[in-house]
Amino acid sequence: MLNIMAFIIFGSIIALATLICGTVLIIVKTRSNRCSSGADDSENAQIIQEIYQGLERMEDRIAALETILSEDQEKDDKK
Repeated sequence: MLNIMAFIIFGSIIALATLICGTVLIIVKTRSNRCSSGADDSENAQIIQEIYQGLERMEDRIAALETILSEDQEKDDKK
């Protein structure tokens, strides 16, 4: 049971770190290309919005997994 919990926690942390690093890289790239055209800016804005939405979904999934794990741990504690 602890192994599954550890995999979920570390997997969530790795996924979240990957998304955050990707967001930072896109922001840095966007700032370095300030002389880009308006079409590139709108495309970059759309990509950043998609990443943000992905982070929100990831947060919801992590919250759901935490709920499941806490319920399982409560069941194990009662036994």
